[in-house]
Amino acid sequence: MNAVLEAPAVRAYFGPNWFAAVMGTGIVANAAATVPLHLPGLRLAATFVWALAAALLLALSTAWAVHLRRHRATALGYAADPVMAQFWGAPPMAAMTVGGGALLLGRDWLGTDLAVAVASVLWLAGTVGGLVTAVAIPYLMMTRHEIGPDAAFGGWLMPVVPPMVSAANGALLVPYLPPGQLRLDLVLAGYALFGISLFATVVIVTQLWARLVRHRVGPARMVPTLWIVLGPLGQSITAAHLLGSAAAGVLPAPYGTGAQVFALFYGLPAFGFAMLWLALAATITLRTHRSSGGGVPFTLAWWSFVFPVGTLVTGATGLAARSHAHVIAALAVVLYVVLVAAWATTAIRTTHALGSDLRHSG
Repeated sequence: MNAVLEAPAVRAYFGPNWFAAVMGTGIVANAAATVPLHLPGLRLAATFVWALAAALLLALSTAWAVHLRRHRATALGYAADPVMAQFWGAPPMAAMTVGGGALLLGRDWLGTDLAVAVASVLWLAGTVGGLVTAVAIPYLMMTRHEIGPDAAFGGWLMPVVPPMVSAANGALLVPYLPPGQLRLDLVLAGYALFGISLFATVVIVTQLWARLVRHRVGPARMVPTLWIVLGPLGQSITAAHLLGSAAAGVLPAPYGTGAQVFALFYGLPAFGFAMLWLALAATITLRTHRSSGGGVPFTLAWWSFVFPVGTLVTGATGLAARSHAHVIAALAVVLYVVLVAAWATTAIRTTHALGSDLRHSG
C-alpha cells in the first residue's frame, strides 16, 4: 500500500494511477464548458486545458506501451496488488474524459466530424476497458487478493466508476448519431451502464462507511481517497441528466418523460448525499491536516481532490439547468472555483515531485 500512495518514483514505479492526472485535468476543462459562470475567455482557456489533458493522455499511453513491453512482469504485478489493482479504472476514465471534452470543447478546433470521431473511439475504448475493470478487479478481490477487515478505502470505487462515465459520455454522443435504432440502443445501454456502476457504488460505500466507523480514518496518506466517493455520486447525477436529455425524442412515450423526471428526482437526493459526504471528507481532511505533524503528505492520491469535485460541478450544473434553482447554480460556481484551486495545487505539487524524482533517480 505504501508504494501506491508515496510520492512518485517514475523510473522505479509507474502505475495506472498516473492517469488520474488526465482525469483531473480533463474534468477542469469539461466542467468549464457548462458551468453557469460567464467570463470572457473562459471557453478558450478551457479548450487549452482540454488540449493539455489530451496531450497528457497521449504521452502516458505511449509511456505505458513502452513500460508494458519492457517491464511486463512488473506491470502485470499491479493487478496482484490489492491496492494498486483498483487504479486500473483510471485509464478508461481518462480516455473518456478527454473524449467527452472533444465534443464539449475540442470541436471548436477540430471541427464537428473529427471531434465526434475522436470521442467515439475514446468512448468505445474506455467503455470496453471499464467493463473489464468492473468485472476483473472485483473478481480478483473475491478470489485472490488478501483483504483485511479494515481494508476498505475509496479506491475500491475506481474500477466500478468507468461504466458511469460511459453512460454520461454515451449520452453526449447520441445527438450525433443518425436517428433511429442506434440512438435508442445507445440510450438503453447508457442506463444499463448507469446501473452497473450505481449498485456497485452503493455496496462499496456501505463497506467504506462501516470501516470508518469501526476502524477510524487510518493513516494521513489515505485521507485523500475519501474524496473518491464524490466521483460516482457526481458522475451519476451528470449521467442521469445527460441520459434524460438524450432520451427525449428517442424513447417512446411515456418513457422519455420518465427519463426527464428521473434525472431530477434521482439527481436531487444524490446531490444531497454528495454534499453530506463532501462535508465529512472536508472535515476529516482538515482534522488530519491539523492533528498530524506534517499535514496530509503529498502523494498521487491528491488527484482524488480533483476529478470527484469536478463531477459534482457537472452534476450541479445539470440539476441547476433542470430545476432553475439559483442556489444549485451558485453551488456549481463555488464548486468550480474549488475544483480549479485543487487542480492547480495538485498539478504544481505533482510537477515538483516528478522533477525531484527525476533528479534523484538520474
